Amino acid sequence: MSEILKVDNIRLSAKATLKKEAIAEAGGMLVEQGYVAENYISKMYQREEAVSTYMGNLLAIPHGTDDAKNEVHQSGLVILTHDQPIDWDGHDVRLVIGIAGKDNEHLELLSKIAIVCSDLENVERLLQAKSEEEVLQFFDGVNE
Repeated sequence: MSEILKVDNIRLSAKATLKKEAIAEAGGMLVEQGYVAENYISKMYQREEAVSTYMGNLLAIPHGTDDAKNEVHQSGLVILTHDQPIDWDGHDVRLVIGIAGKDNEHLELLSKIAIVCSDLENVERLLQAKSEEEVLQFFDGVNE
């Protein structure tokens, strides 16, 4: 089994400027890394239409709907930082974490992310990271 989070899953200064683009970018990275099938991205849009994935503290965690489970090959997540805020349903987002979970593993992933990102100071430090390795160190409990 490959790692849930690795250096290749992190993109500093991501290019998206709109929420839809940010979801596409995160979903595309999940596809590129082999975590999900291409159709998972449309399930991410469906989730966003049903309920916002904005979490507070400049963070959004886009992910697929419950019926997207068949599109998930293995659990994984991708992390994208943005230099400029993205309007996410009226909230500023600069940290986007795309997530895909197999067999409810995503619930544990969300819990670990929530612990790290519940402190705005941690999010701001993540946004100042100069390397993907630095971001990876913040989340090093995710792969356990």
